[in-house]
Amino acid sequence: MESIDDKIVKSVSKRGRGTIVFASDFIAFGDNKSVLKALERLTKCETFIRLARGIYCYPKQDKVLGLGALYPSYEEIAQSIALRDKARIAPVGAYAMNQLGLTTQVPMNLVFFTDGSPRKIKLLNGHQITFKHTVPKNLAFQNKTAQLITSALREIGEAEVTEAQKEQLKKILSQFPELQIAPDYKLMPVWIRNLIKRLYEELL
Repeated sequence: MESIDDKIVKSVSKRGRGTIVFASDFIAFGDNKSVLKALERLTKCETFIRLARGIYCYPKQDKVLGLGALYPSYEEIAQSIALRDKARIAPVGAYAMNQLGLTTQVPMNLVFFTDGSPRKIKLLNGHQITFKHTVPKNLAFQNKTAQLITSALREIGEAEVTEAQKEQLKKILSQFPELQIAPDYKLMPVWIRNLIKRLYEELL
């Protein structure tokens, strides 16, 4: 007879390495306590990585540099939680700045806007993912880069944007025709819209 451990591994391996799973995904295999015990054993033998309470990863393996199990990105963890909760999310604040290369610092608290329930997830590596409920307008962007830029610039503030940050934004914007960004202008504060338009003019 197949053990709970075997059933879990078989189920997750079908979805491929890098898959992020939740203890609640395996309720068909046994009661909560048995599932958690099985996941604990699978973590101990390094089949899975435990990311946070009730959240695990069937990690990709780095065979080129021999680094072993690869930790998923914070974006992947957050997106997996959002998918489970059937919610939309978008990085904001210092994390949005980091995503765009406007700062090299990864904040300890990674904040995402969501249209789902607000919550905080403490990751076992010391970082925390915070989901902040927001109005639909903040998640209505058609272009994800336009959304990131708006969030990052809001965090920096109009008077604090440096020349180096403007140059980095120009590099990012050069990858998108303004036509792709323009539909989202109506969702941006006036000063951010004007700054982006000016940066596009400088690219001509």
